[in-house]
Amino acid sequence: MVLAGAVVLLVALGLVVLMVVRPSAASPSGPAAGTGSARSAPAEDSADAGFARDMAIHHQQAVEMSFIVRDRTEDEDVRRLAYDIVNTQANQRGMMLGWLEMWGLPKSSAEPPMAWMGHTVEQTGDGSLMPGMATDAELDALRAAEGEEAEVLFLRLMTVHHRAGADMARAGAEAAGTDVIRNLAKGMVNGQQSEIGLMADMLQARGAKP
Repeated sequence: MVLAGAVVLLVALGLVVLMVVRPSAASPSGPAAGTGSARSAPAEDSADAGFARDMAIHHQQAVEMSFIVRDRTEDEDVRRLAYDIVNTQANQRGMMLGWLEMWGLPKSSAEPPMAWMGHTVEQTGDGSLMPGMATDAELDALRAAEGEEAEVLFLRLMTVHHRAGADMARAGAEAAGTDVIRNLAKGMVNGQQSEIGLMADMLQARGAKP
């Protein structure tokens, strides 16, 4: 997965540069929007910053799982879905990291995951950092699987991942103070709900349940 991680990092860095060059596209809403001043940026403990940090982590695992299944199956439909997830979520992750950079905020926080939502997640030590994320054991099982077994496992894991991601995105759309985060979060809800339906159909075609 070193290559996969490098690809995602390059995409993210490219988008960070784009956001820095075009700051007005990511400016917070409100009277101070577009001024470029620190006062116009969301606070470090804001819902905007928390959502961007947590969803960037959540997206990273979706990209990782998609790269894994791409190499474990020859099924064109699954590979196409995996490619779409990599393309979409790597781009979204790059935008969120770019906004944090532009706002002058750290890309990580000492706060527990999802604290911006008013509740925190207790770490279990199994690699699942937030709701919906696969455990280390589940990722190992996906790496070991092949063919239809890998397809079914991927579709099940990604369905759970998307459901939790959509829940987080709904919270982000409601709590964020910037248009860029609200709009991105709303788009995530729509996109992931659509893919959940697609994956349900793909599982049914394989005689498997979500």
